Amino acid sequence: MQQNASLLPTSEGLHVEFKTSFNEDVIETLVAFANAKGGTVYIGIADNGEVKGINIGKETIQNWVNEVKIKTATQIIPDAEMYIVDNKTVVMLSTMEFPIKPVSTRGRYYKRIGSANHLLSVVEISDLYMQTMQNSWDSYIYQGAHIKDLDTAKIEKFILKVNQVKRFLLPQHPVEALRKLNLIQHDVPTNGAMILFSKQNLRYNVHIGRFKTPSLIIADKLINGNLFDVLEESMQTIVGHLKFAFEITGKTTQRTEIPEYPLEAIRELLVNALVHRDYQSPTDIQIRIYDNSISFFNPSGLYGNITVEDLKTDSYQASTRNKLIAEAFYLTNEIEKYGSGFIRIRNAIADYPTMKFEYSDLGHGFLTQFSYTEQKISTYPLTVETTVETTVETTVETILNLIKQNPKITQTELMNKLSLTRRGVEWQMKSLKNKGLIVRMGAARGAGGYWKVIDN
Repeated sequence: MQQNASLLPTSEGLHVEFKTSFNEDVIETLVAFANAKGGTVYIGIADNGEVKGINIGKETIQNWVNEVKIKTATQIIPDAEMYIVDNKTVVMLSTMEFPIKPVSTRGRYYKRIGSANHLLSVVEISDLYMQTMQNSWDSYIYQGAHIKDLDTAKIEKFILKVNQVKRFLLPQHPVEALRKLNLIQHDVPTNGAMILFSKQNLRYNVHIGRFKTPSLIIADKLINGNLFDVLEESMQTIVGHLKFAFEITGKTTQRTEIPEYPLEAIRELLVNALVHRDYQSPTDIQIRIYDNSISFFNPSGLYGNITVEDLKTDSYQASTRNKLIAEAFYLTNEIEKYGSGFIRIRNAIADYPTMKFEYSDLGHGFLTQFSYTEQKISTYPLTVETTVETTVETTVETILNLIKQNPKITQTELMNKLSLTRRGVEWQMKSLKNKGLIVRMGAARGAGGYWKVIDN
């Protein structure tokens, strides 16, 4: 029973709590551990790690275990161990992560985040329960909705894209396709179906602002509607406010276009915000663009047991708050792989020497930010106004005209005619496909296929 003090933990953390006595705080901590990844409360140790010891009687530990059991639901029966450390008694009460969550005490629910117990809100309690039951909020039916409330044209466009991507084969009938994806249940659209395809604007807003200073707004736009449309309009709006630079290379003075931030990383953060936001929150997604930084605020904290520290690794396992919405974005190739977004972002900014990628879980939301001290290429920087004209309007119009002239035009030919990089051409073509302005006919690659411009 004798324990060496050097073998005890030296500080509190995700799985460790120190208490000098047994009280209600001990029970709250055990509940928080059970709702997270498990942990141990060391009774008889001060907050600074100093062993104080505790006086106990013959039945003391059993009485503590019984009290924990009585005051928790689902009942926690902690493992109890007693050690003598430097002739002082230390009692350890431990619990594992509970398979059915959430656990409560006195009608309150806690979860361990870092080295503190976090009191869960009603929404967080609901999320934790649905996560345990392998359900998500978007899989529940939308109260008062009917199939006729869904936009058939949007669904047909979605089916076409899914079948072109070939990750899954959907039937051509819109209702049957959504049934196959569980987006319609008992002939009623789910929350996910309405967010993706509702005729009515459900007012899940994306608020984009261009700032000179925190109090000086240059431009402001509120975007809402069907989620796929929101993605494309938001992306175009962001790109329209970015600075671009041109690097002149080669004997033919070929112009290489360098965006202020890697566009695939910007799109990844935007998709992440749309797919993983808390759609029960009235707060908007907020995107702030400054002269040398851009931030994304998503009105929902991290979901499941993942932490900010986990996101810094290349092997984290993410949980999905909105499973049906995430699956829809995966099937249309907007998400490459579940839970790999931050890995791809780090890879994308690797070519930007002074760029920082920072993020933090604020509890009520998740904040991500790109910032830099020097633009990657600044040989010939453009103003915001010139960039909008060049990158959004002129380039799109030029590509559409080139396709009309030569439906079999290749990426290499577009690169030469537009003076863009291959990555730039790929991004523009993907954007046009997502907006329904062009469609690939026949073979995806090679001489057998061609592009078709869709005239509205």
